[in-house]
Amino acid sequence: MKKINAKSPLGIFLIAIIPLVIILTYSGIRLDLTKEKRYTLSESTIKVLESVKKPLTVEVYLEGDFPASFKQLQGETKFMLEEFRKINPKIDFKFIDPLRPKIPEDSLAAMGMQASFLPDSKDGKFTQITIYPYAVIRYDKTGVSLPLIVQQTGIDADQQLTRSIEGLEYNLVSNIKNITTDKRKKVGVLINQDELSPDEFQGFMQLALENYDAGPIIPKNQVELSLEDVPLLKQMSALVIAKPRKAFTDNEKVILDQYIMNGGKTLWMIDAVNAEMDTLTRSKKVMPFPVDINMTDFFFNYGLRINNALVKDVKKFALLKLVTGEVSGNPQFTSLPWPYFPLGIAENNNPITRNINPVKFEFPTSIDTLGGRKNIKTKVLFESSERTLLKQVPNYVDLKEIATVDSLGQMEKPSTPKIFAVAVEGKFNSAYASRIERKSYPGFKAASPENKMIVIADGDIGRNKVVKGKPLPLGVDMLTNEQFGNEQFLRNALDYLLDDSNLMELRNRNIEERLLDRRRIEEEKTNWQWLNLLLPLAIIGLIGGLFFWLRKKKFG
Repeated sequence: MKKINAKSPLGIFLIAIIPLVIILTYSGIRLDLTKEKRYTLSESTIKVLESVKKPLTVEVYLEGDFPASFKQLQGETKFMLEEFRKINPKIDFKFIDPLRPKIPEDSLAAMGMQASFLPDSKDGKFTQITIYPYAVIRYDKTGVSLPLIVQQTGIDADQQLTRSIEGLEYNLVSNIKNITTDKRKKVGVLINQDELSPDEFQGFMQLALENYDAGPIIPKNQVELSLEDVPLLKQMSALVIAKPRKAFTDNEKVILDQYIMNGGKTLWMIDAVNAEMDTLTRSKKVMPFPVDINMTDFFFNYGLRINNALVKDVKKFALLKLVTGEVSGNPQFTSLPWPYFPLGIAENNNPITRNINPVKFEFPTSIDTLGGRKNIKTKVLFESSERTLLKQVPNYVDLKEIATVDSLGQMEKPSTPKIFAVAVEGKFNSAYASRIERKSYPGFKAASPENKMIVIADGDIGRNKVVKGKPLPLGVDMLTNEQFGNEQFLRNALDYLLDDSNLMELRNRNIEERLLDRRRIEEEKTNWQWLNLLLPLAIIGLIGGLFFWLRKKKFG
């Protein structure tokens, strides 16, 4: 046998290239050449994975016969879990076809998994495919299920798949962090200012209890927050104030100020105007009036002012279902535009609002950002459209306004877009640093460490409907059969406030959509099939002919 010359092109290839390929194959080293670095784990993810101390298994119910789009999601999920296992060998995974062993639907539903039914067309025949796009994370005798598909209305299947892949790393690693954390953070809900009732706030409490220990904060003296309540407040990583209707006392404001100065996070849902839809539905007309909770100077310290004029958005609004007629004694319902229920639609890349359904506000007012506060950053989460009207109060709100939704009424004026919700972060300064009240608080702090708060100019954003004494899920409108994004927004808000691993930034991951032209695929399908069939044969024939010609020329 003739020896290969090491200096020949073939020799260089065998000596240099092949060993390099073998080394890269078995070492697991990969180069991420994508523009958005979609195959590179973040530092935050790596830290969470390294912190897993016991065996953890991820069961992915994406196995079986389903469309190619879900095959892509399956591949992306498998790749990511392989990367997880490389970081920490204690993490393992397996893919399961729930239909092959015929797992009962009741068992899957008990794990929080609902079937999805997909239409499929092959050779002119239409069939229905059942799929369970979920994963179950099991760790130390506990488990949690998570959907792998983003539940967002108003987008097509391709966009839904892309956004699901974008959120895959955050979805998996945030749940891994929650299930492996030994000590859960505590969230307190203030109960003293005529806030929402337990039934009206049940949806929020359920979402809070998924990842945190949440419970009420009731003043010990049954009157107001005092120094007696400070030890309990210090145990709370976050404090939620939902629709207070009783004014805060000056002593309470000092307590809350010092809670924030000591690093406590706060989520405020504030109604500056009293306007209830139940009253309006019964009487057809209602007179909203301002609500003064004595917090104007408090929020002013953080560069915020909550106004007491109702915001009407005549472009982005929810529908109101009303009885508009009767046929044979049966009421006829019609869904009509109601500008007092504007929709919060994410128009920026903030991780709190990204890839969620529109958020429903009910009789919101607006927030002014005043600026001029050192070391504080204010980020707008939701705002109205450019077609916004302001109604000063007190003033009547009448159901008849539906007929003239885009016209100016009494004490109304056109306005620029108004802000509904903001996130404030930075090092806060106490409003009482140079005031006599500082002496009433032992260990008074004049400034906070890096801190965060979220302020929403609508107290009803966290209220779930109650029908016949039974609370509905948060964000569900039973009359119009719509699912709004209130639950996901508030869940993200809590996660943002309590995120000490910077995982929320993963929700901003963007994958550029490189979609195929399906019409062109159908038109050129036959041509590409012939090309794929004949091109390899032509290449092999060309190479064979070239070798034959070289051999004949050399050995003549």
